Amino acid sequence: MSDKHEEWLKQADYDMDTADAMFRSGRYFYAVFMCHLSIEKSLKGLYTKVLDEIPPKTHNLLYLQNMITTSKEVLAWVKTQF
Repeated sequence: MSDKHEEWLKQADYDMDTADAMFRSGRYFYAVFMCHLSIEKSLKGLYTKVLDEIPPKTHNLLYLQNMITTSKEVLAWVKTQF
């Protein structure tokens, strides 16, 4: 499962590019939607990378963020990245 986080992050990048295209074309509702998807996939990638577990099936960004930040492993990993 160690490489699964990379797939989440590739998809998040693609979704952000799509959000940019939607924004430039004036389709703001879809731009916001794609940003949400990108953030969700980024959080799931972080979850997968640090906890080495399959992330929960949810679209709730706050829930995902809380699951990640309550983990000491995640906080330790993030500190090494920045």
